[in-house]
This record gives sequence, C-alpha cells and structure tokens, in this order.
Amino acid sequence: MRFALNVPNFGEYGDARLLAWLAREAEESGWDGFFVWDHIAWEGATHYADPWISLSAIAVETSSIRIGPMVTPLPRRRPWKVAHEAATLDRLSGGRLILGAGPGGREREFGFFGEEPDPKRRAAMLDEGLDILTKMWSAEPFTHRGAHYEITEARLMPPPAQRPRIPIWIAGTWPRKRPFLRALRWDGYAPVGKAGSPLTPEDVREMSSLVSEQRERDKPFDIRISGSTNGESLDEVRRKVARFAEAGATWWDETLPPSGMSLEEARERVRLGPPDVG
Repeated sequence: MRFALNVPNFGEYGDARLLAWLAREAEESGWDGFFVWDHIAWEGATHYADPWISLSAIAVETSSIRIGPMVTPLPRRRPWKVAHEAATLDRLSGGRLILGAGPGGREREFGFFGEEPDPKRRAAMLDEGLDILTKMWSAEPFTHRGAHYEITEARLMPPPAQRPRIPIWIAGTWPRKRPFLRALRWDGYAPVGKAGSPLTPEDVREMSSLVSEQRERDKPFDIRISGSTNGESLDEVRRKVARFAEAGATWWDETLPPSGMSLEEARERVRLGPPDVG
C-alpha cells in the first residue's frame, strides 16, 4: 500500500505557496502522494487556490512524490484545456501526475456559474471528455463530433511524459455500480464516500473481487481509500489502514480536513509520516 495526503484547496490551504511547502514536507516525511481538492464554491469557504496552478508549484518544489487533483469535475472544465494542462504538468513533474476525474457532486458549483446542472448529462460529458483527453495525449491529430463537444483537427504536442498516457482514477459513490464500472475502464477508483455510512474493508473486498472478475490480471488497478485519522493513536491508525490494505486497497489518502484541525496540527500530522503497516 502507498500513502498520500488529501488536501483542500481553500480556507487555510487556499494559498499555492503554502500547498507547495506542505507537499515538500510530505515528501521529506516519506509520503508517496500529495493530492489537492478541486472546488470553487465550498459552503462557508473563502481563500481558494486554483488546484492546477497549485500543482504546478508543488511539482517544482518536489521531486518524487505523486501529485494530482483529487478529483477534478471534468464537466465544468473544457476537456481540451485539461488535456493541455495535464500534459504540461506531467512533463513539469517528470511524469508524476495522476488525474482524478469525476462528474462533480456539489450542485452549487455548477448552478452558481451556469454550468450543466443535470447529473446524468454531466456523467455523459465526463465519458466524452475522457475520450477527448486520451486522444489528445496520443499526440496524433484527430477530429471529434460528440453530443457535447466538437473538435476539428486537434493535436497536442508535446504529449505527456508518461506513456501511453497519464493514469486516470475515477471518482464515485459506493456502491453505485455505474461510476465503478466507468472506473474499471481506466486505472483506478477513488470512492468519495458510501451512501449512508463510511466505507469498510468489506466494501473494498467487494471492489477487489469485481476488479479481478472484470479486468485482465496484467493491467494494474488502484483502489484509493481516503479518511481522517485525526485524534486516533498511531496503533489505531495502523490497525485501520492494515485492514483496508488486506482487503485490496492500494492507496490510503490521509485527509487533512478543512475544519476541526488547525494548520499547525495538519503540519504535525504531515511530519509524522505515513503509518507503517508492515
């Protein structure tokens, strides 16, 4: 199992320089990844930092840690612009980007800005947008005529550092099967929660079973579980994370919550490093 930090892009964290310094501390403390939220209208929040500009600063301040937006709501972004941003960031970081993508789940972040409010249409836009991303990352010219986007003779050069493409993790609420089946077409699943209750190792075991049934063995697939262990002892944290690892999770994301933890407490948690589960 690998270990990452999952960090808001607003409130006390709404400063690209601070996020870059925090990511450098994370790398020095042995964390494997540093992922940044992508929100523009979180209830009660102020002081937003753009996640892509922040990730560029993080890429420059670090050298080995995996980075990425977790997750970016692709339907409220132009997929060809995301393709360019992601390719540039992947090259800047030396091939360390993981792209977390989803349809977007906070209605106010769409309705407030005149974006598509219907979840089903956003899901279709996500699928079409992902197809555009991969075609652009191929560095070959292509034309696209879809239900939501039209592109004529587009070509992205140079392509991302990672070949054949940047890894994509898909977000979804478990146990809704449609987002999970979408994730199986890509490189990983990033459940943003479970309908009605917290995710359990038994949930992860079911996910792992479906992965084994529906994907070829030579195609790796990540299951990323996030949670906050604020206030728990180190032994409690190790036991919790070990149960998820045994069930099949490949990443544990330690969430630094947007409230209830001061910035200095968050930095202390970062410096402690990831839990050693053997």
